[in-house]
Order: sequence, then structure tokens, then C-alpha cells
Amino acid sequence: MKIAVIGTGYVGLVTGVVLADLGNDVICVDNDPVKLDKLRRGIPTIFEPGLEELMKRGLQGGFLRFEDSIVNAVRESDVIFIAVGTPPNADGTSDLRAVKIVASEIAKGIDSYKVVVNKSTVPVGSGDLVRDIIISHGVSEDLVDVVSNPEFLREGSAIYDTQHPDRIVIGTKRREAAIKLVEIYAPLERPMLITDIASAELIKYGANSFLAMKISFINAISRICEAAGADVADVAKGMGADTRIGSQFLQAGLGYGGSCFPKDVMALIRISEGLGYDFQLLNDVVAINDDQTLHFLRRLEAKLDGFDGKLIALLGLAFKPNTDDIRDAKSLQIIEYIVSKGGSVRGFDPVAGELVKEVHPELELAPSAYSVGDGADALILVTEWNEFRQLDLERLGEKMKRKLMFDGRRAYSKAAAQRAGFEYYTVGSN
Repeated sequence: MKIAVIGTGYVGLVTGVVLADLGNDVICVDNDPVKLDKLRRGIPTIFEPGLEELMKRGLQGGFLRFEDSIVNAVRESDVIFIAVGTPPNADGTSDLRAVKIVASEIAKGIDSYKVVVNKSTVPVGSGDLVRDIIISHGVSEDLVDVVSNPEFLREGSAIYDTQHPDRIVIGTKRREAAIKLVEIYAPLERPMLITDIASAELIKYGANSFLAMKISFINAISRICEAAGADVADVAKGMGADTRIGSQFLQAGLGYGGSCFPKDVMALIRISEGLGYDFQLLNDVVAINDDQTLHFLRRLEAKLDGFDGKLIALLGLAFKPNTDDIRDAKSLQIIEYIVSKGGSVRGFDPVAGELVKEVHPELELAPSAYSVGDGADALILVTEWNEFRQLDLERLGEKMKRKLMFDGRRAYSKAAAQRAGFEYYTVGSN
């Protein structure tokens, strides 16, 4: 199949590279010349395990190209994926400006039947919006079908998730368009759900919002555990053993972040409002999440008798392991709070340090995990990179001013930390 992917952000780049690896002829399009230069040389513009290998294989095999012309890519392709950013507006609604611009450009290249696929996370009605824009440019209705095909990849395991999806959702009005998508995804041999466009658009928001709700629920339970002297890990284990609930997304911590959950939850709240429904449950999910990190910091602040004049070490800065994404990363909130209270912050992350420093120039970057705590009054584990789990805790704390650890991800055992001489506190237990 000849495929164009418009946008080489997280979703677009991973989608294009994986589809090329399945044997399709793929053109990835972007308007950033610096990014294109790197991509053409096989250099990924995001950190994602396995991506570079697949990129180079596609480039060397001639299945993958990176270009700057949407019109030319559309003319050469049968199926066009829209994978541009839809960031939140100030009110939480999705900013569809990039989608609208791309739809207009796609229309200029349509000279035969094309299937246009919304891969970006877009609100209900966006499929009709894209189709109306294309037709408004003089394209015959018979020459275009628009499909909703939401992505469900997780940063840090995006390649695997794209190659082994739990399900593939295809929302369309016409059988011919669905057949095109089925043909593309058939080699993956995964379950496919073919539905209407509006349902497909809602599936992504519904899934992410439900998972965010599980995270906020267990974090609310963690607060009760702290007050009651219980351990949230045991509570979550008992809850998760119930097959109706399941254990995934029941890990108490600092709350959800990243590029999807915060944006998608707020977008679904706004979509619901627009349709006349007050989704109060999701408003509470957001409120719990917003307060979770602040509650954690207040506990540390009390132990230190304030942050004024204190140096706090942060292990991990990315919003989750195995990615350099810092969108809605908890480290940003933590740095802002500590600095606002008169403290200073030193941090270490395997890949995201410089990106966080661009946002918070006041952050001091440590050259290694072991040096991050030198002279520090306390250490916070923010991101649970696997390499942090293997650290020698005695060595980690030997140069700290006070061996006080606040484990925001429950990555270490209390017994091991105490054996290493740490005062140890975590989420959901005393």
C-alpha cells in the first residue's frame, strides 16, 4: 500500500516507521527542515526504544521517505494519515488548527480516490470537519473517505504497542474505506473493531479517561492509607486481584502526566459540556490528580521544616521511564513549588535533563545519579527508570547532607532504604 503520514511527532513518526516495516511504501511529511534533515539521516527526533533501528531499516530498504510537500505525498498515496498535534486550548478544548490546515493541503493533492485517516486524537465531529474542508476545496465526494483510527500507543513502548495493539479501531461511513485499513493492518493479526466515526472518536477519549480515573482513584485511596496506617500497595493488590477490576493502573504515585491523559481527560470534559452533560466524575479525577503531587511535597516540606535554603535532589525528570517527553511531567511542578518556597533543585535524568532545564533554567543538572544527592537535604524519586532501581542506595546517600528519601513511585522497599541509612517515606503508607 502507498501511504502518506502527515506529521512526524510521536504518533506520526512511530506510525510511519512501523507501517513501512510492514512492507508499505510510506512517505512521512513534515514542514520543519531541521527535523527532516535528521530524519533523512536516520536520526530519530524523539527518544523511543527500537525506533532508530526500524527507521534505518525502512530508509535503507526504500520503504520509508521523509518529505516536506503534503500535496506531492497525497498524489503518490492511496491512504493519508493525519498525525499532527492537537494540543489543548486554554479552556481544555482541542486545538484543531493544524488538522484544518493539513486537510486543506490534502485537498490540493487529491486527483483520484483517497482514504484520509484521522490518527490524531480529535473530538467528536472531527471526521466530518475534515471531510467538509476537503470537499469545500472542490474535491468530489466520491474521491474521498475520512476514517477515524485512534492510536493507543504508550510512550516508552510505542513501537511494541503499534506492532501488538490490543485492538484496532476503524470508524468509517463506507465499506470501501474500512477495507483499505483492514488491508494495511492485516499483517498484525490483531482484533479489529469497525464502527461509525463518532464512536471511534469517543473510544480513545473514553479509554484514556477511564485509565486516568483508576490512577486518581488509587491515589485517593493512598491518602486514606496514609491517615489509617495502611499500605496502599497491599490494598491495590487485593483490589487488582478481582478480575472485574484488574491490576493495571492501580499503582499509587505522584499522579498521571504526559501528553495524553491530562489533555484527553480535559477534552472529554469539554466535549461532554458541549453536548449538554456535566461530567462531574472527570472533574473530580482532575482535582485529585492536581493535588496529589502537592500533597506529597507538603509532607516533605513538613519533614524539612520548610524548603527555604534547602537543596532537593530529583531522580528522574521525564514524565515516565523510557521517554524524553516532559509534557505535564511531575518534575516541572515539583521544581516550581520548591523554588517558590525558597529552595533549590538539582536533578538527573538519563535523557530529559536538558529539556527540563530549558523550562526551568534554575535547575542544576547532575552528571550522574550518584552525584545528584551531593550536599542535598532530601532526595525525591520522580521517575522510576529501571537503572534507578539498581542503584547502590548506600553510595547514593553517602554525600547527602541529610539522608531523607521521598519515593514518589514506590520503587524502593522501605527496608532496603533504611538499611542504607535513609529516612524513607513514600506514597500511601507511613
